[in-house]
Parts: sequence; structure tokens; C-alpha cells
Amino acid sequence: MSLQQPTERLRLSGITKEYPGCLANDAIDLVVLPGETHALLGENGAGKSTLMKIIYGVVRPDAGTITWQGEKVQISGPAHARQLGVGMVFQHFSLFETLTVAENIALSLPAEESRDMEALSRRIREISEHYGMALDPDRHVHTLSVGAQQRVEIVRCLLQDIRLLILDEPTSVLTPQEVRELFRTLKTLAAEGVSILFISHKLDEVTELCNAATVLRNGKVTGNCNPQDVTSEDLARMMVGDDTPLNQNYQKAQGGNTALQIKALNFRPEDPFGVTIEGLNLEVKAGEILGIAGVAGNGQDELCALLSGEEMSAAGEINLLGNNISRLLPEARRKLGFAFVPEERLGRGAVPNMSLVDNALLSASHRGLKKNGWINYGKVRDYALQVIDKYNVKCANEDAQAKSLSGGNLQKFIIGREIEQKPKLLVCSHPTWGVDIGAAILIRHALINLRDEGSAIVVVSEDIDELYQISDRIGAICDGKLSPVRPTNEVGIETLGQWMAGQFSNGGEAAHA
Repeated sequence: MSLQQPTERLRLSGITKEYPGCLANDAIDLVVLPGETHALLGENGAGKSTLMKIIYGVVRPDAGTITWQGEKVQISGPAHARQLGVGMVFQHFSLFETLTVAENIALSLPAEESRDMEALSRRIREISEHYGMALDPDRHVHTLSVGAQQRVEIVRCLLQDIRLLILDEPTSVLTPQEVRELFRTLKTLAAEGVSILFISHKLDEVTELCNAATVLRNGKVTGNCNPQDVTSEDLARMMVGDDTPLNQNYQKAQGGNTALQIKALNFRPEDPFGVTIEGLNLEVKAGEILGIAGVAGNGQDELCALLSGEEMSAAGEINLLGNNISRLLPEARRKLGFAFVPEERLGRGAVPNMSLVDNALLSASHRGLKKNGWINYGKVRDYALQVIDKYNVKCANEDAQAKSLSGGNLQKFIIGREIEQKPKLLVCSHPTWGVDIGAAILIRHALINLRDEGSAIVVVSEDIDELYQISDRIGAICDGKLSPVRPTNEVGIETLGQWMAGQFSNGGEAAHA
């Protein structure tokens, strides 16, 4: 009987998908074997997400065939994909925060499997413990860490006898310890014959975990390899070609005078799911990059809003270059030399329906782009063109709407718009989140150059590798409290992981050490 078993779990042949003005997938071939952990790599806009959605039945291909375990299939939708044995964990989880773990999982199961909630709870416990990611079925989702929420999504797939698990940027929201736990789970799954499709921009993780890789560029397959036989630089070169410099060995800087000083900052958000900031202290020096690590939802958003002026603190002080800016509105802070790159590109970083020219004006109007209430559109257009050219922003032209750009190109525009203002203090939230390696390198170089010109920079990120690369000092935020802040080369990954989990003393009082 074993001779009849198909040797391939999934085969895509000539998969093509075209959108108006964009050939997302161009005759793509892909083979995934049983028990294989297969990486799908490529720059933003390379076609990875479209291909995954085709496999999961969210999108129908225009041409090509899908062969599943030796039989040609047409996947009619996600429910059909799950019946076949395909599961997908999206980058943004689809969980109801006010429901329990068991209730969330029950929603995705057939009625006959979800009627007996006691039996379902037992199955959740058994499966989650077997794969080393124990879950309490009765806990409400809003009480779980992001890592535990991801486990809920994976267990939801495993309850449906999954034979192929698709993971989209699964480590972008995890602590280093949670990444290791996830990798142990994935290796167990692979050893039991489950195939895994792994999308990631973190090439070190790909070389550690995956034993096959397919690289996409501009919707086409440009290479296949075993990541364990090549280096991370080899993979990067396959993704971005030979024109992009890959050197990222940045010198650490000491910093000079204090540019930003936060004293005993307190803030209680109106949002019931928000995070309270209590007694937060921090000093950032001119000519340094200070990195703040943390799992999403631990007070990063609230801290950034307090720094930008979108929220006002109940107590404490924020001083910029000796000026108390605690009660100043955002525009007044910008006039003193503050600049800000928010996490959310569309909606906060840029207005989707407005042109790049108008979006350039939004945060830079105080830089001589208006006079006596009149806008000098010639200067605004020149400023937008300067950013587009210097930061290699791919767009139709400067009048293109912000929403027409890919995520990576819009991020380059927003970062460039802020850096070209030559701010005294720049706060960046997730500066390279979801951007390809070429765009990430350009953004990091720009931040280092700004630092070397004497600006103080705060980078809030969940990308640990990036923080170690570019930060001169580093700390972590957990549940609204800040860890000690120390020179980056004195903080090991274990220590940072503990800080991200809240294991630090003095509630962050050592933050200005």
C-alpha cells in the first residue's frame, strides 16, 4: 500500500493571477513535500500573499493547476481548503477577544464537532500539550499574550487534521522565548508528516527552520534552494538581486547631551483594552538610537501617542531640548524639532486618498512650505519629489494616491518625509515592519545617517534583530513599565527576552541609567 502514497503533498503548476495593472503571479511552479518546512521568500509585492491566498482558497487563479496529494483540485474557498487539510495562520489574527479560547475554536469547526464544549475543551488541552504549547480552553482571549493567541490559531488548525500549515510572518509579534517554543512545535509537526509553508523576512529563522525555499521576484519564481545549505546573505541576494548593498555592520555611538527626558509619566487610556503607563522615566541623548523592544499591546502605542501629542499625560513631564512639551499640541512639538513615524501607515502615517504631494505637506508644513496661511505648492511638490527620489519610492508620480503604493514604498516615503525635516528627535514605531530586505536596509541606513548628524532617535519595534543592529542603547516595555536601558552590546538576548516578559526590577526606575 505504501507504494500508492503520493510523494508530493502540493504541486502548483503555472499559477497565474493578474489584477488591473499588476501581474501578481506569473506562471508559478511550486512543490511541497510531506513533512517539509518550505520557505516562501521575496520582496514586498513579489506575489507571496496572493499565492498563499490561492492555496487557501481565498483567491481564484486565472490559469494553472493545483495538485493536492496526487489529485488535481479546484479549491473553492477556505472551508474547502480546510476539508482538504490546508490550514492558514494569518499575520493578523482573527480572534474574538471577548470569547474564550474554546469558543473561538468552536466557531471554525463543523457543528457536530462544536456541540459538546466539554469534549472540545479536552481535545484542545490534549493537542496543545502534545505540541508543547499548552492552552487553557476557558481563558478569555483578551487575557492572553500575543504568543498565546497565535497558539490558539495554530491549535484551531490542528483540530482539523491539517496536512499543510501556512504561516504568514509568524514570529513578527513574538518574544525570543516564544519564537523558540513555536519552532519546537513546528519541528514536531514536520516530524509527524505535516508540511509547513513559512513566509518570513527574517532570513536567519529561515536558515534555521526550513529545508526548502522558493524565491519570488516580481511575481515569478527566481530560485529554489535548501536554506540550510546557503547563508542568509545568499538568500537575501536571491531576493533583491545584485544591486542592493547588504552590509549592515553599523558602529555603535555614545550620544551627547540629553535631547528627550521623560519624568514619572502617568497615563490611563480611555480604551478598556489600552495599557496604563505608570511612573515611566527615560532619557534619550542627541546622536544616539535608543531601541525599545516589546510584544505588541504592552504600552508602545500609548507611549508613542504621549510623545507625539495625540494624548496628554495625567502626571509627569516630557522635555524636548529643555522645553516642557507635555501640554503642547502635535504641531507645536514639530516646530521644536519633533518628528514621528507611526506604526499604522495608512490612516495615521498617510491619508489614503490624498496624493504624495499633499501627504508631504501634512507633517512638514512648518518647514517653510506655507507663509501667512498660504501654501506654497511649488515648494511642497519639490519636497515630495526630493523624498521620492532620495528614498527610491516606486510610484506612478508625485500625484499618486498614498493607497496606490505598496506597503514598503509607502513606508519609505513616510520615513523620508520625516527624516528630511532634520528633526532633533525622531520617534519611529516599527520602521521596517513588513518591508522587504532592500527597503529595510535603505531605512536603516537613513536612520543611522540621521543619528550621525546629531539627532536623537527612539525606535519602537518587535524586530529584535533590527534593534540589536541599529540601537546604541536598548530596553523593553511590558505592561506599561519600562525596563532598565543599557548599551546594546551589554544586553544578551536572554536578558532582553526576560525584560519583554516583564522580568525586571524597580519598575523601570533604572531607565535613565
